[in-house]
Amino acid sequence: MPNFKITIEYDGSAYHGWQRQAEDRTIQGEIEKALMTMTGDRITVIGSGRTDAGVHALNQTANFRCATSLTPEVFLKGLNSLLPEDIVITSCKVVPEKFHARYDVKSKVYHYRILNRLLPVAIFRQYAWHIRKKLDLSAIQEALRWIIGSHDFKAFEGSGSPRASSVRSIINADIVKTDDDYLVLKIEGDGFLKFMVRNIVGTLVDVGLDKITSDDFKRILVSKDRNLAGITAPPHGLFLIEVKY
Repeated sequence: MPNFKITIEYDGSAYHGWQRQAEDRTIQGEIEKALMTMTGDRITVIGSGRTDAGVHALNQTANFRCATSLTPEVFLKGLNSLLPEDIVITSCKVVPEKFHARYDVKSKVYHYRILNRLLPVAIFRQYAWHIRKKLDLSAIQEALRWIIGSHDFKAFEGSGSPRASSVRSIINADIVKTDDDYLVLKIEGDGFLKFMVRNIVGTLVDVGLDKITSDDFKRILVSKDRNLAGITAPPHGLFLIEVKY
């Protein structure tokens, strides 16, 4: 049975996240519905991991197995003709039978975008968190160094997180300012807990606003106490940029 790997770009604004749900629209649900139309079979699409409601992706990956004579090119064209305009399959190919989009992941790269200026924007407002007060970039950069490496990230974990352990390894973390008043937090890790990136961002914003220090950020991480961390940053600033295998 052929094993197909697809790469998906989506605007998560209108969806309740990646994972299929009984009542609400999801990315996985829409793709599986399109596959049903194409093949007549109930096909399970296995994603590299969940993204939360309102979160976007440029390169989400998934795989599905299907007893079919349809080629990857036919699936690519057919799925894009059936899916809503805010979900696009950017590639489709046959991969080895043993490939698993979730279990074979080595790391994931997320970007979180913040518009850091007094005035908001009308265009693209749904793709960044608007913070009016100027953030101290150097203070945020200093705090970021504490999350590099393997740590217990329980302090930044959302409730109801399905996991065996709250230890994760962060490979790279940086924040940069663009020419148009946007700050972009870039973070790569071997895996992420529920709301982990957004909770880290919310706490880093407290650092940038001088509400807490870099050392306070470290103490929050070590404490494993979610109640000490900052707010959960809104989902619309978060993008899954890359999944590495």
